[in-house]
Amino acid sequence: MNILSNKVSDFFGLDIGTSAIRLVELHNTGNVMTLAKYAYAPIDPKITASDAKADQDKVAQAIKNLISQAHITTKNVAVGLPSQRVFTAVVDIDRLSTDELAKTIRYQADALIPTPLAESKMDWALIGDSPADRTKVEIILSSVANEFIESRLEMLESIGLNVIAFEPENLALTRAMLAPDATAPRMIVDIGSKATDIVITIDGVPRLTRSIPTGSDAFIRSAMQNLNIDETQAQQFVLKFGLSKEKLEGQIFHAISGTVDTLTTEIEKSIKFFSTRYPKEKMEYLVVTGGASVIPEFPLYLANKFGLNVEIGNAWRNVAFPRDRQNELMAISNQFGVVVGLAERKA
Repeated sequence: MNILSNKVSDFFGLDIGTSAIRLVELHNTGNVMTLAKYAYAPIDPKITASDAKADQDKVAQAIKNLISQAHITTKNVAVGLPSQRVFTAVVDIDRLSTDELAKTIRYQADALIPTPLAESKMDWALIGDSPADRTKVEIILSSVANEFIESRLEMLESIGLNVIAFEPENLALTRAMLAPDATAPRMIVDIGSKATDIVITIDGVPRLTRSIPTGSDAFIRSAMQNLNIDETQAQQFVLKFGLSKEKLEGQIFHAISGTVDTLTTEIEKSIKFFSTRYPKEKMEYLVVTGGASVIPEFPLYLANKFGLNVEIGNAWRNVAFPRDRQNELMAISNQFGVVVGLAERKA
């Protein structure tokens, strides 16, 4: 499901993140996607958060430079849409023919999405039977404001790119984090610097998506405030000692535990909502990725808290690459889930 989609065979994925820009190009070699090129460049979060034309021009130039450095020649690109900018929901709709379903969704759109349909780009996909009502079907629906799409499109076209798809980041992330044959319910928790995306899937299809305004930066701020240290020290301590109760007499754990609890409370709410809507499904797996996934003992903390099998997400799990690049790629895996998922999408 894409907000905008045109079919082409050659393209690359582009993730314009809060603090970094990432791109990945894959080649389809039979049944396997093979890594062709990837690149990464940090960027000032103040620039990416700004809608000012001058700042957008700086983002565009940074993307252009990165494309040049990576020697990417195709102009076709699939672009991620930040979860904070996108409304995504799973809703029940009367069981109808495909044509009638499309008409009904558009007719009901103003009641389903937070912005008027005339001011939004919207797309949807049929999931299957509703678990709550046999006379209805489930659909996943996404919408984003025209203003944001048009601004981003203008920025990318200004450097000669041809946008073939805009896709919500949480949907791209799901594609990268799960095996193609994944069927059991799984929760994906992607902890970015400013926010955390939560996706719960059945049969690899998202059934719940949320964006929580708590990320790894909040962990750093908690350490700064509670230990009265500067940002650099706080970052070093959090990444070195994490949630260990033994290291530094558990000072770091206690300093950030309140913020961790804020995040885990939201995770718990998501699990409860899922269990209520899908009472026949049992969730056993949690995939954690993003910057905070490397915080020592954080994955173990989640496993103990929720009684789930927790694994560190591997962005490259469905991608082939030379064995001698294993260490290089795994070191950045937790930062590349969205962009790899974009590159993996079917043209």
